Amino acid sequence: MSSPSLVILAAGLGSRYGGFKQVDPVGPNGEFILDYSIYDAARSGFGSIVLVVNRNLKEALQERYESTASKRIRLNYVIQELDYLPEGLSVPANRKKPWGTGHAVLCCRNAVNGPLAVINADDFYGPGAFDALASYLRGAEDINGVHNYCMVGYTLANTLSPSGPVSRGICVVSPDGYLLDVRERTGIEKFDDGAAYTDEKGQKVTLDPNTIVSMNAWGFTPSILEELESQFKFFLSNCSVNLEKAEFYLPDVVGNLVKKGKARVKVLHTEEKWFGITYREDRSLVEAAIADLVRRGVYPSPLWN
Repeated sequence: MSSPSLVILAAGLGSRYGGFKQVDPVGPNGEFILDYSIYDAARSGFGSIVLVVNRNLKEALQERYESTASKRIRLNYVIQELDYLPEGLSVPANRKKPWGTGHAVLCCRNAVNGPLAVINADDFYGPGAFDALASYLRGAEDINGVHNYCMVGYTLANTLSPSGPVSRGICVVSPDGYLLDVRERTGIEKFDDGAAYTDEKGQKVTLDPNTIVSMNAWGFTPSILEELESQFKFFLSNCSVNLEKAEFYLPDVVGNLVKKGKARVKVLHTEEKWFGITYREDRSLVEAAIADLVRRGVYPSPLWN
């Protein structure tokens, strides 16, 4: 069995945050959240890491990790280009943003050749999440044409930002622990009695704070790459989609496969607490949480000593 690869999505512009939040120091010695994810992946048994970046980040990250993380695990870099499109299609004139998380993973098609996990660069998942993903993927095989995927599930209440609305993949999970549906919901806000978002019709929809959500911590067999290509072509040809602004979301792709019976997704449980940076106000909370983990000996300080 080959060691899985870890794809880290770091190409987002961080518009709500006001800059490149993926490279904002939050550790006691200037570590990024990204540093802790790479460190956890290396000690969990991942064989390589693919960093999906934009052109403004690639060189800086290569220089940063040349003498640190690259000594522990193989790092590859993939640029998420707007014009990475199926043959015969072009980028709409006013399109500026990347195409979304589904497209970001698709851009890695030539950089991975086995099972892969996918995470966000600006989310802290905890070592237990990487252990769970690596352990599952080592034995994951598609059976009788049904894809064998997995996902680390978190409780909605533990993933909300006190600083403003967030996007989350809202999940429906079967009694035996398999994903029945997942849909990306934007503008989820925290209230005293729970959370809510506004749907496409402008109606406010309340959410149970104990709802399982996806934080984009996925595990896949290589079949996901062909499925992404197929669904991305459909996305681009869908007349109801505003191609100047719409995003091709990875959770929506997985949800479609589950509904069609083409994939089974095991929801992995972990005791880890998620935290991340959506807004600048979140940074101090992340700094305090990492400092506590360092005090408890979960991580060395400096991290790359």
